[in-house]
Amino acid sequence: MPNRVAAVWSRAQRRLHWWVAALILLGFAIAWPMVALPLTELLLKFLLYQAHKTIGLLVLALMLWRLLLRARRGRPPPLPGLPGWQLRAAAAGHAALYGLALAVPVLGYFVAATAPAQVPTLFLLVVNVPHIVGPDPAAFAALRLVHRAAAILLVVLAAGHAAMALRHHLHGRGELRAMWRG
Repeated sequence: MPNRVAAVWSRAQRRLHWWVAALILLGFAIAWPMVALPLTELLLKFLLYQAHKTIGLLVLALMLWRLLLRARRGRPPPLPGLPGWQLRAAAAGHAALYGLALAVPVLGYFVAATAPAQVPTLFLLVVNVPHIVGPDPAAFAALRLVHRAAAILLVVLAAGHAAMALRHHLHGRGELRAMWRG
């Protein structure tokens, strides 16, 4: 990604940041009861799975939009005074967040596509999203574990990201304010 420098985060960049964060948290929160529900609650289970899939597809689309905006517009420079190791850690953390926010929905799509029980993926419960691969129980088992581990890692990294933003904010730095209000 080019190192373009913008004066501030654009309104679109800020909104996309918060929308993606909220959707990731919502998708993560839905995942646990969705999986745990017994088949006697089939309709609710189906609806939660469809909501989870819709959220994943939205996260993927919004992340691609974020990458496009970032490539076109750039990002503000880091606020002065941070040690080099913190700048490098922040860059690595952001790269991991971006990578996982793209990989987790893609993995989820392939989990759904390779599932032995071929349940359709209905975006917003209306648009059928075709599966480009067929059922494969071995691939399903492996992909499901990788999807879950990557999702947990994504939420842990996002929590660390939020904690560092709050820490910087409490120490009088302006990153959180810049991402909130511009």
